[in-house]
Amino acid sequence: MKELKIGFALCGSFCTFEKALAAMQQLASCGARILPIMSFNAASTDTRFGTAESFRERIRLIAGAQDIIDTLPAAEPIGPKKLCDLLIVAPCTGNTLAKLCAGIVDTPVTLAVKSHLRNGRPVLLAVSTNDGLSAAARNIGELLNRKNYYFVPMAQDDPENKPRSLAADFSKIPQAALCALRGIQLQPILEGPGKSDANSK
Repeated sequence: MKELKIGFALCGSFCTFEKALAAMQQLASCGARILPIMSFNAASTDTRFGTAESFRERIRLIAGAQDIIDTLPAAEPIGPKKLCDLLIVAPCTGNTLAKLCAGIVDTPVTLAVKSHLRNGRPVLLAVSTNDGLSAAARNIGELLNRKNYYFVPMAQDDPENKPRSLAADFSKIPQAALCALRGIQLQPILEGPGKSDANSK
């Protein structure tokens, strides 16, 4: 991964941020250059999982003081300037899945994806959504059939209490990233219940 340019975009599944930052750190430790991107909500919302500023500071440290892309004007040049070899969305919420399916680009993350795809380069999604096996299921299916979209393997994270919830195994982001760069979907996409390492929101 040395010298690879990886866009790493976070959406508002705040309970997965620790897992996302661990994956981001692992990619950076392997030599990847990280371009951090945050949705409006991810960049500005304080939650019981931590303050927005504390996460922003940690992301800046991992990315080597790289400015965080958190506005539409900052996200737009990602494609024209070919800023990324790979764009990872982790966590990717049900809301973002729906917008990507519908071509809605009203957040820095969705615009970053649209801009990046113009170059025919891969996008890797790490799903985290409570309706992964209900309303979001059709959007996952749609994106699985679109060129240049790849998924981090996922599972039901809490089948007993949240039977329709899906969460990616964030520990597999580096492996899934290498596969996506080769045009390969890491298998199996769906793992047994409880195999994911994050609780979704």
